[in-house]
Parts: sequence; C-alpha cells; structure tokens
Amino acid sequence: QVQLVESGGGLVQAGGSLRLSCAASGIAFSIRTMGWYRQAPGKQREFLATITGGGITHYADSVKGRFTISRDNAKNTVYLQMNSLKPEDTANYFCNAPSSINFKEYWGQGTQVTVSS
Repeated sequence: QVQLVESGGGLVQAGGSLRLSCAASGIAFSIRTMGWYRQAPGKQREFLATITGGGITHYADSVKGRFTISRDNAKNTVYLQMNSLKPEDTANYFCNAPSSINFKEYWGQGTQVTVSS
C-alpha cells in the first residue's frame, strides 16, 4: 500500500520559514522523482518543485530562490524548505510521486500552510 504523508504545515508570519516533510512508503522511493504542489482556495493546483532520485531539482518561477526541495533516500522522505514566506503562499501543500512509463502517480493528503501578514 502506497502512502505519502505530509507534515510540517502550520501558521507562520510573513517573512518566516517552514519546512515540510513527506514520508513515503510502498514505493521505490530512491529511484522515483518526487514533487511538491500547492492549492489555494478557489485556485488550481500549482506545481512548485521536483527532485529526481539523483537529486536534480526543478522549480516553478514563483518559488525559485525562496523554496528548496531536497530528499533523504535513507529515510524515504522529501522536504520542502520554504523561506521568506508571503501571505500569497497560503495554501494546502501536497506531496506528489509523478507517473512515468513504469510507475503510477500518487498524492499525499496535503498539509495546510497559512502565512499571516
């Protein structure tokens, strides 16, 4: 059974930082690309970042320079370090294991991040 479990969300003031974690089980984590998305109320789900099994990263322009994706393959965990948070970063943040020719796509249940002004 595949599980992606996010944690680390919460309430933070503008300019602050949070680190989100996503613990994966039931997948070949070390060879899977992993990603983070977010969805604000009334908006579409937005891509944030991905990281390959080998550590190659890719970011959306909206978070480049403020957010950092990383992973610990020994712990089957992917992280999203978020700095200089803004009220517009308020959203539900989701962990994602994208589909590929060999793998199905999976999503976590999300963790809420609220940034106060």
